[in-house]
Amino acid sequence: MAAENALYHQKVAPWDDVLDDTDRAVFQAAGWGRRAGFGQRPAIVVIDVNYNFAGDNDDPILESIKRWRYACGPEAWTRAIPAITRILDVARSKRLPVIYTTNPRRPDGFDLGVWNDKSYRSTDVVDVLGHRGNEIVAEVAPHDGDIFIEKRKPSAFFGTPLMSHLTMLRADSLILFGSTTSGCVRATAVDAVSYDLRVTIPHEAAFDRSQLSHKVALMDVHMKYADVTDTEDVVNYLSSLEAGLFDEVFPPAAAAAAAAGEA
Repeated sequence: MAAENALYHQKVAPWDDVLDDTDRAVFQAAGWGRRAGFGQRPAIVVIDVNYNFAGDNDDPILESIKRWRYACGPEAWTRAIPAITRILDVARSKRLPVIYTTNPRRPDGFDLGVWNDKSYRSTDVVDVLGHRGNEIVAEVAPHDGDIFIEKRKPSAFFGTPLMSHLTMLRADSLILFGSTTSGCVRATAVDAVSYDLRVTIPHEAAFDRSQLSHKVALMDVHMKYADVTDTEDVVNYLSSLEAGLFDEVFPPAAAAAAAAGEA
């Protein structure tokens, strides 16, 4: 694929082993996959990195699914969570807004609607409001001053105040990651682009229960909607930003930093 369509400083894209030569030629001929670039005022969005999706340890995925029906297995613990931790550390050092989502439901499942129809285990209680499954895993848990959103559908924008928060912050872009790549991450990315926000997804920080779904979703998003890059690229970008870009419009982050002696 042409150099302008390649991931920054990556010799092999995550989807290279599932993309055939014809598809590769089609995307190149049509001009898809151009790098859009980072914005100037990025918010960090952490999608559903809870115990329900990550499980509570790095057990093999089929073992984890016995207890957590949405579990994505060791990919969450061995690859994604370390990458997420690294990105969050840099983002917090710059006092960027960090936004978390999780997705609890009523015990009767009414608020998930027809989504319940797609799983034979939709009555499992792991995602019921108040269950530990909805908690963000401790390794990447929210800090004081972070924004926390409960959603009922795949996109973090649907039926939530996310866009109003981003408008208040004057954010022009998102660094987006979490789970699942093919589900809530992809849905949120598409909605963000629909609001004319630039989106970057560091692929190591996103995870899915299916590696095929993970790779194809990343490819599809990168070709048409957002930039898929790597953790190193995102960390370098965040490190280059001036600290306190949002202090005027996001005082909770500044206050939390001051309380921690970071300001």
